Amino acid sequence: MTTKMRTILLSGVATLVAGGAYASCPAITMGDMQGVAPGAFPQQYELSEFEAAAGCEMEFSTNPEIEALNAEIRGNPDLPPLSERIPEEPLVVVPYDSVGQYGGTLNALSNATEAGTSDFLSIRHVNLVRYADDLQTIVPNIAKSWEWNDDFTQLTFNLRQGHKWSDGAPFTSADVKFWYDNLALDPKIIESPKDYVLVAGERMTVDTPDETTVVFNLPSPKPGLLAHFATTYAPAFQPKHFLGQFHPDINPEADALAQAAGFENGIAVVSAYYGNSDWTDTPTPMLSNPDKVDALPAGTQPQLESHIYISDTTEGRKLVANPYFHMVDTTGQQLPYISRQDELYANDNEVRILKLVNGEADYKAQSVTLASAPILLENQESGDFTVQLNPDIAFATFAFNVTSNDLAKREVFGDVRFRRAMSVAMDRDQINEVAFFGQGEPVQYTGFSPRPDFIPPELEQEFAQYDPELAKQLLDEVGMVDTDGDGFRELPNGDPLVLNLQFATQGVAGEVVELVGQSWSEVGVQSTVKEVTPDEYRSAQSSNQLDVMMWRKGQPAALHMGDNTYWIPPFDGYFDIRTGMLWAEYIESGGSSGVEPPEWVSEMRADIDAFQGAAPGSDEQNALGLKLAQKMVDEMLFIGTVRAPAPLYHRNALKNVTQFKTTSYEYYRTYPYLPAQWWLDE
Repeated sequence: MTTKMRTILLSGVATLVAGGAYASCPAITMGDMQGVAPGAFPQQYELSEFEAAAGCEMEFSTNPEIEALNAEIRGNPDLPPLSERIPEEPLVVVPYDSVGQYGGTLNALSNATEAGTSDFLSIRHVNLVRYADDLQTIVPNIAKSWEWNDDFTQLTFNLRQGHKWSDGAPFTSADVKFWYDNLALDPKIIESPKDYVLVAGERMTVDTPDETTVVFNLPSPKPGLLAHFATTYAPAFQPKHFLGQFHPDINPEADALAQAAGFENGIAVVSAYYGNSDWTDTPTPMLSNPDKVDALPAGTQPQLESHIYISDTTEGRKLVANPYFHMVDTTGQQLPYISRQDELYANDNEVRILKLVNGEADYKAQSVTLASAPILLENQESGDFTVQLNPDIAFATFAFNVTSNDLAKREVFGDVRFRRAMSVAMDRDQINEVAFFGQGEPVQYTGFSPRPDFIPPELEQEFAQYDPELAKQLLDEVGMVDTDGDGFRELPNGDPLVLNLQFATQGVAGEVVELVGQSWSEVGVQSTVKEVTPDEYRSAQSSNQLDVMMWRKGQPAALHMGDNTYWIPPFDGYFDIRTGMLWAEYIESGGSSGVEPPEWVSEMRADIDAFQGAAPGSDEQNALGLKLAQKMVDEMLFIGTVRAPAPLYHRNALKNVTQFKTTSYEYYRTYPYLPAQWWLDE
């Protein structure tokens, strides 16, 4: 046998034929690797790495509908050949169970325009890197590779040569620098920079030595910056060629260009496309400016995501596959397999559950609580869908408004004895049995979930016992007694106290709120329960109008290594549970307004900065983490309830949906599980 006729023994999956040409690449899956060695990272290869491992030369193909789909993206030019649309080194994804077929529409349910949409967004989401499905390994995505220097003060990303935005324009390092310098740090766009774009409160700098190299220069060590990019919903890049034309720091004619389209100035157009925060799922101009959108160059800004908006209304949104997406499967088929996505808004929980029972959605996890599991499990065989019950990192958490505008309430809510009383007044065992069918675990909020090894198990149980007598004793010490004999305690100044427990099902199950309110009434603290929409809840919380805040809360250590938001007032973001709004105002205003926080708040900020600067897993970082957790429990700003499994629903026609390690937001929902390789077998 000659060299040119030799056989490559890879379980028969590929051979060299006469002339030295490689055979087609094997249709390997995670379930059947056919003898091909795994790549450097789980479930994926770089192209050259895969061709070497499989002994093949990949030939690429695309969705037969792609030209028609592209035609629906307003502003997109006619498509060039596939070879000019994918990077020179596309990311090769190994499907879980099967190489997919093109076509179909993925139907999704969300609550409203900006409520309950992160689950759906995570299906098409991309960033520089991501966590693999083991939730331990950070792997390449938009970035081909990365490298830290020795002291974690310089992080270099290498991008993919030939990568393009969804409109065909080149994606380069300039788009990363534009995001950082002209959006994330521009007060005209985002009033105050998010913590993750800073290092111990100081800005980084971004260098772009060439089109595929991005260098983040950090003023001090922050090794968790990489983990942040792997978990956040906010991409570390934006299309400079598109948004830059409306940014006055990039284009001197930006305002004139915007005014010709009916906008006040260029920044108003940037805001219409990008929004005024880092939340990437804000309404597009198709919804926010329907009277002006036709004068703009596109209905939505170009993306690197798997699907692109073509419609945006108050009833829902429609998307089509990105013709320039950077992933392919092991046979060279460009991903995504699914041609279209339709998102329908249904803010009523009972309506959503009925639609799931009737098979009117293909996938759903967000806002589906364990209370809905029985009816879903009962109908999964007849409805031809599957329900996973997976561990959940986050759990229902309560917080009192320690900077209430009502000074009498502020005095009480700010007293840690009151907060401890409210914690031990909760009957978590009852909550577990009634709301979670006994499947959960009563826990205190420590700031870290799941519990890392450096936190002893007993810390999660501090003031988590059911002890109504201790609660009554603590309330007596605070000065809250029943002065009028109606069975309920008044404030120390004699004013009545009725806690208004406003909740949104997206954040916490109504059964939990009812049970907590009942427990509190039994120790003499009166409350009323009212369900509101997520937008109503968030608006009231942000304007400092709530007595009690409640939402799911719980973050893994990986999030804290890159973002200190959870440890400084107001202790979380707009979409989550917050307290100390006037403390935050004081800090942001430099003391000119708001309420000065206690000294321990400043100590906690210093500790989280030190935690982020320490080497991951080191004794120093572990000691700092334990100190932070202990302080969080000691001050009891947030009161934990029960950590329980959460349902995940998918129709059986949706293929390549693997068993999730967790049904949670904290690793960005579906993102570790590569939904671009989902396909519909109808």
